Amino acid sequence: MQYIYVLECADNSLYTGYTNDLNNRLKVHNQGKGSKYTRVRLPVKLVYSEKFENKSDALKREYKIKQMTRKQKEVLIGRWKLQKKINVEIEKVLENINFQRLKLIY
Repeated sequence: MQYIYVLECADNSLYTGYTNDLNNRLKVHNQGKGSKYTRVRLPVKLVYSEKFENKSDALKREYKIKQMTRKQKEVLIGRWKLQKKINVEIEKVLENINFQRLKLIY
């Protein structure tokens, strides 16, 4: 898989990048071994990511995000965070439904 990501740096700036290993790349950034930009703005935290099947699509999306204004990026990040919360709630509901089904079976 290929990923694009946005990091929020310690100085509140945003950094957009590309990787094929998101968890490792975040770790590398926070070890001060990532880009020159993030190296002096530690720590960084992941505030947005997208997954792609191929590198070409990921790099095209990275370019589009880099062209966005800060405000546009903040909207994108806000929607992503909201979607993550919704996904957590959906998982809870599905787990509850499965639990209820098991109770009915037994």
